[in-house]
Amino acid sequence: MHKRADRAEMVVRIPKDVKGWLEKEAERTGASQNSEIVRSLRARMESEDAGKVIG
Repeated sequence: MHKRADRAEMVVRIPKDVKGWLEKEAERTGASQNSEIVRSLRARMESEDAGKVIG
């Protein structure tokens, strides 16, 4: 679990179809909608980091 100081709050407006998908996905995985958003963003971050060339 992350410490409160490691977190930031924000309001996000998303299309209704995305919200519907998020609700279903969170229910399917037994996670919160917030956790699903964080998981998705972290996967994108890791994907972009993996695509960077070091040198």
